[in-house]
Amino acid sequence: MIELKEVTKEYSKGIAALNGINLKIDKGEFVFIVGDSGSGKSTLIRLLLKELEPTSGTITVMKKNLGLMRHKAIPFYRRKMGVVFQDFRLLQDRNVYENIAFALRVTETPTRVLKKKVPAALSLVGLAQKYKSYPNELSGGEQQRVAIARAIVNEPSILLADEPTGNLDPANSWEIMKLLEEANNRGTTVVVVTHNHEIVSAMKKRVVTMQKGNIVSDTKKVGV
Repeated sequence: MIELKEVTKEYSKGIAALNGINLKIDKGEFVFIVGDSGSGKSTLIRLLLKELEPTSGTITVMKKNLGLMRHKAIPFYRRKMGVVFQDFRLLQDRNVYENIAFALRVTETPTRVLKKKVPAALSLVGLAQKYKSYPNELSGGEQQRVAIARAIVNEPSILLADEPTGNLDPANSWEIMKLLEEANNRGTTVVVVTHNHEIVSAMKKRVVTMQKGNIVSDTKKVGV
């Protein structure tokens, strides 16, 4: 599903954000990426999204070599991925329904399908009654749930979450992680970058630890 071979990323000559890392994530896995600030976690996510190009090495996602991907193919590649950010990134001038529908409109989803998928996604995240609300009328936890609904409405093969609980209190953080786990249970491969060690310890998933651009440990899920 996702494979990095000897991937290095230098932002300036001699200063590497990633140092020849190797990582393989299988279809259907739930993986936490942890590490201190500057360890290379966000660089890894941006490489998977093809927002950045590696300095060297090979990245293969869904059997596609990203280094060989043409520029015009990138939007189609990203449509198969859901992404959740720490800062929600909702469209402030559109209500909840339209924020989620936007993800379908860009893929030219027929209106009849959109009218089924958006309410279904809202129900999954527990916000069916809030479809007319605007982002500024929602709590942080509710906004992040909208962001997750938007990320899963296209039924992506992969869901990337970059510090999805970073701006949330503990109760809301757990709710968000449950939603990501439910997406994983439905077959989506989930990769979560986080600083929340309490959640990582409790959820007992695979944990990849990064330090100064290197993978220093890779612990398979336990207790299963």
